[in-house]
Amino acid sequence: MTKESKKKRVIVGMSAGVDSSVAAALLKEQGYDVVGVFLHFWKEPGQDELRENKCCSVESQQDARKVAQILDIPLYTANAAQEFKKEVVDYFLSEIKAGRTPNPCVVCNERIKFNFLFKKMLEMDADFVATGHYAEVKKINGKFHLYTSSDEEKDQTYFLYSLKQEQLAKILFPVGTYKKPAIRKIAQNLNLPVFDKEDSQGLCFTPEKTPTKFIKRNLKLSSGDIITTEGKKIGEHGGLETYTIGQRKGINIGGNGPYFVVERDFKNNQLIVTNNEEDEKIFKKTMTVELKNWIADEPKLPLEINVKIRYRHPLVRGIINLSLTSDGSSKKEKKLYVVEFLEKQKAVTPGQSAVFYADDNEVLGGGIII
Repeated sequence: MTKESKKKRVIVGMSAGVDSSVAAALLKEQGYDVVGVFLHFWKEPGQDELRENKCCSVESQQDARKVAQILDIPLYTANAAQEFKKEVVDYFLSEIKAGRTPNPCVVCNERIKFNFLFKKMLEMDADFVATGHYAEVKKINGKFHLYTSSDEEKDQTYFLYSLKQEQLAKILFPVGTYKKPAIRKIAQNLNLPVFDKEDSQGLCFTPEKTPTKFIKRNLKLSSGDIITTEGKKIGEHGGLETYTIGQRKGINIGGNGPYFVVERDFKNNQLIVTNNEEDEKIFKKTMTVELKNWIADEPKLPLEINVKIRYRHPLVRGIINLSLTSDGSSKKEKKLYVVEFLEKQKAVTPGQSAVFYADDNEVLGGGIII
C-alpha cells in the first residue's frame, strides 16, 4: 500500500487533560491514524509531597493511558526532563534573577512541546502533529495564518506566537473551533474519565500553584525595604525576585491598603508600592518589544493593532513602529519595536510577552517586553 492511499497519520500531544484527549478523539473520528505522545517534564527533586499541580504527574500518565485505551490508539511516552530543565526551568530562574517576569509556557511550547512532537512525527513517518490548544490555523494565499479560537475565554494563541510557517503547515488544532463546555460534553459522551478534570493552573514545574516558594528554594534572595511612591518605608520584603509589577496579593502590608507593586528597584533593593490605583507611576504610554516572530508576513509600519500585554489581559489598542536610536536610525537589526498605546496601560511588565493581533483576530506575531 502506498503512503498516498494510507490514512494520514497525526502525532497528538496528550497531557491527559480533557482538551488533548478530545483532540485525539476528534482526529480519529475524522479518519486520521492517531498516535498519542505523553511528555515527561522535569519536576523538582524531593518535592512530590507538596505537589498541588498534577498536570505532569504519574496520575496524569495513567489517565492518558486510559484515554488511549478507550480511543483504541497507541500511546508513547517521551522523556523531555533534561531539555525542559535547561530550556524552561533554568531560563525561568535566570530571567527572574535578572529582574524580569518571564513566560515559561511560551518557551515550553516553542522549544520543548512542538520540538518533541515534530521529532516523533519524523520518526514515525507521520504527516501532522496536533495538540489540544485553543487556536485555529488557516491557509490563505499559500501562507499559514494563526487565528484566535472560537472560545475567546480559553484562547491560547498568546502562547503560540513564536510558531513558524513550516510548523504551522504541519500543525492541527482540532478543538480550536469549539467552546470548552462542548469539549467536556464530547468527552463525557465518549466516557473519557477526564471529562470533568480541572484545567491545569500555574506553572507545571512548581509543586505549589504559585512560584514564590519555588523561587525562594532555588535562588539566593536578599530582604529589603518596602517603600511607597511618596518615599515612606512601610515594611520589608523577602526578595524582590518574588514580586512582579502590578502584584497585589502577597505583599503583606497592613494599614491603608491594598497596596500593589509599582517598581522593583534592584539597585537599592527596594520594593516600590502604592495604594493609589490611579498612581501615574504604574501607567505606561509606550513599551519597547524585542520581536521574536512575524507569523506570516511582516506588516507595513506604522500600524494600529490590538495587543495583549499578558495572558488573560484584554486586548488594547496601540500603534506599532520600529524603535529609533538617538541618531534617528532604526533598530531593526536588533528587532526592537515600540508600541504607543492609545490609552495608558497599567503594569506593563518586562519579560512578559506582547502579542499582536489584527482586527479580524489573526495573530500577527509577538515578542518580549523589555
